Amino acid sequence: MAYGPHTPADRARMLSALGVSSIDELFSDIPADLRPSALDLPPAEPELVLADRLRRLAARNRVDLASFLGAGVYRHYTPAAVDQVLLRSEWYTAYTPYQPEVSQGTLQSIYEYESLIAELTALDVVSASHYDGAAATAEAALMTCRATRRERVLISRGVHRQYRETVRTYFDGGELALDDIPLVTEGPAAGTTDLAALERLLADPSRPVAGVVVAQPNELGLLEPMAEVGRIAHAAGALFAAVVEPVSLAVLEPPGRYGADIAAGEGQSLGIAPGYGGPFLGILAATDALVRQIPGRLVGMTTDVEGRRAFVMTLRAREQDIRREKAASNICTNQALLALAASVYLATVGPHGLRDVAAMGAARAAELEAALAAVGAPRLHPGPYLNEFAVRVPDAVAVHRRLLGHGVLAGIPLAELEPGDPDLADGLLVCATEVTSSDEIGLFAWALGEELGGEERSASPTGSSPGGSR
Repeated sequence: MAYGPHTPADRARMLSALGVSSIDELFSDIPADLRPSALDLPPAEPELVLADRLRRLAARNRVDLASFLGAGVYRHYTPAAVDQVLLRSEWYTAYTPYQPEVSQGTLQSIYEYESLIAELTALDVVSASHYDGAAATAEAALMTCRATRRERVLISRGVHRQYRETVRTYFDGGELALDDIPLVTEGPAAGTTDLAALERLLADPSRPVAGVVVAQPNELGLLEPMAEVGRIAHAAGALFAAVVEPVSLAVLEPPGRYGADIAAGEGQSLGIAPGYGGPFLGILAATDALVRQIPGRLVGMTTDVEGRRAFVMTLRAREQDIRREKAASNICTNQALLALAASVYLATVGPHGLRDVAAMGAARAAELEAALAAVGAPRLHPGPYLNEFAVRVPDAVAVHRRLLGHGVLAGIPLAELEPGDPDLADGLLVCATEVTSSDEIGLFAWALGEELGGEERSASPTGSSPGGSR
């Protein structure tokens, strides 16, 4: 049954007024091979039969794996309060809260989120409604261009590949240039941003740089010399944008303290389930000097005519939503529900709890490193990390696939994360968080030892065959 309000007669009259015979004619400018085809759906089924079909489909999902997957999306324990608050129906609407007199709850939730992220990043201004970490990173890069009136940005190859590709997509439509900063390939700094190469890229006076974008921790889990990156960038008149992971900021120095002008990142780890890759939460923060350049929604606290506390959107023209040529970005939908999830998570765990989450993840990762090294999978890079690192595994893609048969999701093969990079072809990127157990680490080490066929293998964690209970 169709639920559209227009009858066939209504549609016929509209098409006649437009001078076309069918809706398909409205899309005639689009090449036929690019137009969507009809959905290939099976015939309708009774609800009982359909529910059984969906149950059988869901049963094909693997939910029994010991997962060591990270690479930008992380498993964390989510307090029950987060989902309970999100279930309240008054938060569901995605419409922009233009009218503060009827939107105080939504506006306050955004204000609280922005205040918490400002404290976490040690920066002055935070905006809301960014779709994910990749989009926020692209917005950060565009901010540097607007603020400096320069058209070239440098981005470290240590920034997640999908983030780099998103920034490049944003830049390809105009006259902006995006150049990669290579990583160090050997020595104690291997896997981190090449500072000598950064200085060379900044030294060309004919191609001034608007901004330098570096991640902390980087895509390989390694910790970057962020203060030094900021010093080099600022010496060349460029702005410095840090791509951060928010849980790590409980134990690592926040971007505002090492000289970053902008911080962007993925907020999924703050109480948001990994799902199937979304929906996620883009974090974007900046110094006061860039407040006029930051896109998204800024909410301020004020008083109404009767002296009562009130919240309003501020420093934002409506052109942002209704006049594309005047907008600072294409952000329009109010993506505040996931910002609310992050706020409830941070308020629930508190500053000490967040430090515990980060510290427990680091401790589990150190335990994982030792266990994997003992079965012949040493680290790929020697530098410091927090809770994610790469290990060397011959024929990593095939080993990763076989480990699924042992009940282990062994992170992600670096050959898939960074295809075409010979230095990473034999690497697995693995991660541990506070929800990773010692039993899971033992299973991973034992199964990997079995696959590598080493003489010294860890004992089976269950004393049974592969895939036994953990």
